[in-house]
Parts: sequence; structure tokens; C-alpha cells
Amino acid sequence: MTQSGKSPEGQVADAVKDNWVDRHAPEASRPYLRLSRADRPIGTWLLYIPCIWGILLAALQVGDFQSWDLWLIVGCGAGAWLMRGAGCTWNDITDRKFDAQVARTRSRPLPSGQVTVRGALLWMVAQALIAFCILISFGMPAVLIGVASLGFVAIYPFAKRFTWWPQVFLGLAFNWGALLGWVAHSGRLDWPAVLLYLAGIAWTLFYDTIYAHQDTEDDALIGVKSTARLFGKSSPQWLRAFAVLSAGLMALAIYVALRAASPAQMIIAQMGTAGFAAHMLWQMRQLDIDNVPLLLQLFRANREAGLIPVLFFAVTVML
Repeated sequence: MTQSGKSPEGQVADAVKDNWVDRHAPEASRPYLRLSRADRPIGTWLLYIPCIWGILLAALQVGDFQSWDLWLIVGCGAGAWLMRGAGCTWNDITDRKFDAQVARTRSRPLPSGQVTVRGALLWMVAQALIAFCILISFGMPAVLIGVASLGFVAIYPFAKRFTWWPQVFLGLAFNWGALLGWVAHSGRLDWPAVLLYLAGIAWTLFYDTIYAHQDTEDDALIGVKSTARLFGKSSPQWLRAFAVLSAGLMALAIYVALRAASPAQMIIAQMGTAGFAAHMLWQMRQLDIDNVPLLLQLFRANREAGLIPVLFFAVTVML
């Protein structure tokens, strides 16, 4: 890494190696795509997966999966990519001075000088406006739910300055899709969606605490708070608790949603919860909070953890 914080050819230090942005995107677009984390897709998946949970569980409750739901799934995917990009841009604007002091983040476009603050603000607005155009196709109840999430998106970058639990604010923002997906399908908000949302928040506490352990030394030096710093060596016990809480709340959401469904549907849907829990427990067996490459690997593995319920919900929908 150069003294200015730039990686070779402007690459970001923690990006996936040989990612499509660095290899194939037009050169002028690369700093903006990196600002949106397009070279690190795991965040988009973690924002998108709760949307699919909400859509599929809502369809399961009423036993009615239609072509409209396919559009919701596609639209939420595009919206997740755009809003994750807008949120990351906002996060990097607010954190640019902190990022310049952390080894893992100083190669990001703003602290490394690849993008100006003004350019970043314009890029953030453009992404948010396109996402809003998709959102309005979901109907007014979903629009209201979607707009309501912006408060958590705006607050999250500042949470690490005033609380040891910034991961809670990330969870509130990142799992809003469980509510949005449910409301987009059904037109109303029901208890299973709320329980699924809470399950997602506990899941975020699980995976983002793992992620935050990468930066505990730098965070301590610059005064940034996190659950990783708060828990320290006791993190494994907390992570087990978050895994159990997340799986338990998901199981309860499925039970409440599918009480009137067939026993086969209930069993198959709950198998998704069991697989979700098993994956988190597997992560716990691998965990070493002092092994930075492993921490990033486990964090990224939560895409597969979240897709396990999606698979079983999809199978259940077809019954």
C-alpha cells in the first residue's frame, strides 16, 4: 500500500480479489462502484436476504405465491444493491476521517482521494432516487415502510461514536427488508414479520461482531466503539447467545405464520431454521477472534447462512 493509502490501481484492501469492478468496470466508474461496495457484494446479500424471507413467509401464510412476488424478489434485489450503495456512500462520507486512520479502510475511495465529498454526495442521491423509483412500484404501504427505514440508515454511521452497540443500529437498518417484503406482498404489517425482523437483528449482531473484531486495535486507538471491543475475549459466549436468539425468533415467526398450514409445510420451513442455526454454530466452531483473514471469511459465509431459510421457504411455497 502506498503512503497515501491507495492500493495498486486504486483497489480497496478488503475487496474480493479479482472482483468484477477491478477487472471489467470502466475505469472512470471504478471509484464510485468501490464507494458503493460493488467490489464487496456480501453487504448487498445481507441486506437483500431478509427481504426474501419476508416475501416468501408472507406468501406461505396465505398460500398464494404469484408472478407479482417474482417482481418483488427481483425489485428488492435491485433496491438492495442501490440502497446498500447509497448507505455505504453515506457511511464513508461521515467516516472518511476515521477511515483514514484504520489500515483496512484507508484505501477506500474517499480517504484515498479517488472521490471528492461532493462527488460522493451526488452519487448517493442518484442511487437513492433510482431505488425510490423501484419502491413506488411496490404500493403505498411498502413505500411508507421503506421511507421509514431512512432514519436508521442516517443514524448508523454515528452510532459507533455514542454507543458500544452500533451493531444494533446496523441490524435495525439492514433487516428492514423483512418488514418491507412482507408488507409489499400482503399490504399490511403482521406479527410474523416483526418476529422475523427481530431474528434478523440478532443475526446482524452475530455476524457484524465477527466482522468488527478485524478492527479492534485501530478502533481502540481512535475511540470507535463496537460490540467486538465491548465483549472482547467473551465474544464467543455472546455470539452463541445471538445465534440461539436469532434462530429461536425465526422459528417463532414461522410458527405464527404457518399455524394454519399443513404439517409438511411447517416441518420443511422449520428445517430452514435448523439449517440456519447449524451454519452459525459451524461458524462458532471455526472462530478465532485473533485471526483476521478467518474473521472476514466467516463474515462472508453468512450469505450462505441466510440463504438456507430462503431455500427451504422456496421449497415449502411449491408444496
